[in-house]
Amino acid sequence: MRLKALCRIVAVGLLALPLIPLQWLAVRWNWRLARGLPVFFHRCVLAIIGVKVGVTGGEARERPLLIVANHVSWLDIVVLGSLVPLSFIAKSEVAGWPVIGLFARLQRSIFIERERRHKTGEVTAAIAARLRAGDAMLLFGEGTTSDGIHILPFRSALLGAAREAMGGGDGPAYVQPLALRYVRRGGLPIGRGAMKEVAWIGDVDLAPHLISVLSGPPIDVMVNWGEALIYDAATDRKVLTRRLEGEVRALARGA
Repeated sequence: MRLKALCRIVAVGLLALPLIPLQWLAVRWNWRLARGLPVFFHRCVLAIIGVKVGVTGGEARERPLLIVANHVSWLDIVVLGSLVPLSFIAKSEVAGWPVIGLFARLQRSIFIERERRHKTGEVTAAIAARLRAGDAMLLFGEGTTSDGIHILPFRSALLGAAREAMGGGDGPAYVQPLALRYVRRGGLPIGRGAMKEVAWIGDVDLAPHLISVLSGPPIDVMVNWGEALIYDAATDRKVLTRRLEGEVRALARGA
C-alpha cells in the first residue's frame, strides 16, 4: 500500500516540476495564468490520488467576494483549488511546511499569525486589497480542522476584511458560504471510524496522514455552494458570522 502512495507522490512531483517555475513567473509578473494554472494543477492532482468531487451550486459572480468554508483536511486545499481560481487565507505555519508551503505561496495565499493578534489589522488590509482587485479569497471559518463529523464555531475577526473591501462605503461586499463533506471511500459511505482516516486533526503529524490517504482507496467528496450574503455598512460582523456558520452547517447536512 505504501508503494501506491510513493507512486502517487512521484507522479505529483513530475507534474509539479515544470509548473512551479511557470507559476512563479506568472505570479512575479502578474500574468492572468497565475489564477488559472493552480486550478489545472489541483485537478490533475485529484485525478492522480483518486479523489472525485461532486458539486452543487457555484461561485457567486459578485465582487468583492469572500468565501467562507468548513475545514476537514489538507485535502480541502486541493479539492477547493480545483473548482475555481481562488486564494486561501491560511495559518502562518503552512508557509513553512515542505512542498505544501511552496504551493500555498505560489497560489498567492495570505498567511495569518494567530499568536500575534496585533497583526490582524495588517492581514485584514492585505485581504481587502486582494478582494478589491477582484480576487476571490477563501477563509476557513473554524480557523482549524475539525473531525469531519462536527463543524466547529466560526471566528469573526477576519470578516472585517470584507467590510474594508467596500472601500469606505462605496458599495457592498459579498460573503459566500461553502460546505464540503467527505462522503465515500472505496465506494462505501464514510462513517465515524473511516472519517478518522480522512479528517486531519491539527495535532496529528502530516506525513503519516498523507501516506495513509495516498495509499488508500478512492475518496468521494461533495462541495455545496450557498447563496452569497451581502455585507454592507449596516451589517453586524458577529451576526453575519453566526449566520454563515448556520448556512455551512445546513449545506453540510445536504452534502
